[in-house]
Amino acid sequence: MASLRTDLVLLTEWIEPGKHVLDLGCGNGALLVHLREKRQITGYGLEIDDHNITQCIQSGINVIQTDLDKGLSDFEAGAFDYVVMTQTLQAIRHPGKLLQEMLRIGREVIVTFPNFGHWQARLSLALGHMPLSRALPNHWYDTPNIHLCTLADFEDLCDALKIEILQRAVVDPAHKSSLLMRLLPNLMGEIAVYRLKKSTK
Repeated sequence: MASLRTDLVLLTEWIEPGKHVLDLGCGNGALLVHLREKRQITGYGLEIDDHNITQCIQSGINVIQTDLDKGLSDFEAGAFDYVVMTQTLQAIRHPGKLLQEMLRIGREVIVTFPNFGHWQARLSLALGHMPLSRALPNHWYDTPNIHLCTLADFEDLCDALKIEILQRAVVDPAHKSSLLMRLLPNLMGEIAVYRLKKSTK
C-alpha cells in the first residue's frame, strides 16, 4: 500500500493502542491498516466508492458502503472510542450536523481539512482566482469541496456547537511544521488536524 498521507501520520500519534475506531470516508483503508499494525485497533470504515471498498476488503478492513450526507443514525451512542474523518469535512453538505453525530457515537473525534486561510489561498483570491495548491489541488469547476473554511471558521463552529478542542496541529503536505506555523497557524498552516470531544461546560 502507498505511503501514508501527511495528516494521517500525525493523527495516528493521537490514537491510543487497542481502541475501537470508525473512519468516515476511509478511501482505500490505508489509515485503518496502519492503525491496525501500529496501534492494534479494531474498527470499521465507511466509504461510498466501489473501487475503494474493494481495496478495503482485499486489505482485510471491515467496510460499509454509505453516503455520509445521510448521517450516522445506524450507529449507537458511544459505539466507538474514536471517530475519524480526514480531508472530507469540506465536502459534506452539513458539516456541523455530521460533527455532532460523530461526537454522539465516538468518545473523541479527529478531523483534518485544508486550511482556506493559508497565505497562498489568500493571495490567489486577492489576485482574482480560486486557490490551487498542494492542499487544494482541484480547479473550482471540478472540486468536491463545497464548504471550505479557515482554522478560525472551524473553531467558531466548535464554539457554537459546544465542542471542546483537545489538540490542534497545522502542517504542510510534506508533514513539516515550522515556527511560523506555530506562531501564525491560520496564515501559514496548509492542513489542519483537530482532536475534539463534547464540551462539559
